[in-house]
Amino acid sequence: MVQTFFYGTGRRKAATARVFLRPGKGRFIVNKRDLEVHFRRETDKMILKQPLTLTDTVETFDIMVTVRGGGTTGQAGAIKHGISRALLIYNPELRPALKAAGFLTRDSRIKERKKYGQKGARARFQFSKR
Repeated sequence: MVQTFFYGTGRRKAATARVFLRPGKGRFIVNKRDLEVHFRRETDKMILKQPLTLTDTVETFDIMVTVRGGGTTGQAGAIKHGISRALLIYNPELRPALKAAGFLTRDSRIKERKKYGQKGARARFQFSKR
């Protein structure tokens, strides 16, 4: 049986994206909305499409994404990670190109927690000697 879609999970900061690639004409649906409606910033749209432009598959797939958590930049990064993983299932020969670009590595940078007795994660309350 031929698989009708390719799936990949992507994560970045507090965002998690479930990405489904189906053969199509290049339509992008994010949370049942058009890409232009969900992501207003051009940089976020550019981040999403990086794995597709790298592998020359921009107009090969219709992409449906469900993304939760985080802000727009974190969600864009999560979708990029998910698309890269789904492309690997579609064609394992794309691995060297995606790996070299760093699209397969989960960006593990997350917000550092606030510590007790301090103003924030690193910031301290002002010290007064007298």
